[in-house]
Amino acid sequence: MSIKEIIIAVAALSILSIIIGIVLSVAEKVFHVDVNELEVAVREALPGSNCGGCGYAGCDSLAKAIAAGNANVASCPVGGKPVAEKIAGIMGQEIGEMEKKVAYVKCDGTREKRETKYNYFGIDSCAYASRMPGSSPYSCKYGCLGYGSCAKACDQRAIRIIDRKAVVDESLCVACGKCIKVCPHNLIELVPVSAKQRVQCSSLSKGKDVRNACSAGCIACGICFKNCPNDAIVLENNIAKIDYNKCTHCGLCVEKCPRKIIKLYE
Repeated sequence: MSIKEIIIAVAALSILSIIIGIVLSVAEKVFHVDVNELEVAVREALPGSNCGGCGYAGCDSLAKAIAAGNANVASCPVGGKPVAEKIAGIMGQEIGEMEKKVAYVKCDGTREKRETKYNYFGIDSCAYASRMPGSSPYSCKYGCLGYGSCAKACDQRAIRIIDRKAVVDESLCVACGKCIKVCPHNLIELVPVSAKQRVQCSSLSKGKDVRNACSAGCIACGICFKNCPNDAIVLENNIAKIDYNKCTHCGLCVEKCPRKIIKLYE
């Protein structure tokens, strides 16, 4: 190769490099996305489980919402207080009072407390069983189906099926909410761990209909809320509901309930 050819090759490469540099520079300006340093810092503080228990699509979405001031710094149920404190420090905020929440199954319909209407031999899934006639093979169409969809969804292994009913191990529960999403009968909710009195029924039926379906069902008699000294109990859709902000844990509702469906959790 002659010196002239070498010079031409070097010149061509130089020109090509300049063109590529210009194209990259223009592309960087056109496609540039400003990085929100707060969002990055918050995302790094989150556990990364992407469970959706916060109500957002995942940790990225939650971090964006917190950084924008659209979500509380304590929105991550999995991270709990330690993560909330870290994010509060990043955002320059106070987290205030925080209390651990746990998943609670609002049903006490074990195998011996309810009748079986027919035998279900389909897919071992609560969602599929709920599509059967009457929305359940059991006499109570509102109760726990017991096929373990919630237990399968729980990454912490905090739920077991005992006697055809889901039972939560509160020491393992991180309140991620995955079990809530998969329960077709909407039996699971998050409650403060300090909530000692809990209503263990979700039947929308009343009186005789409840008695015929399950020996552990709320009959909407109203004795609990009539005896509550703090007006912490109301009847909604034939079910007693406790306002934990008003409840003083006096235990009268547990004592007065004729069906014993308000349980005392120690």
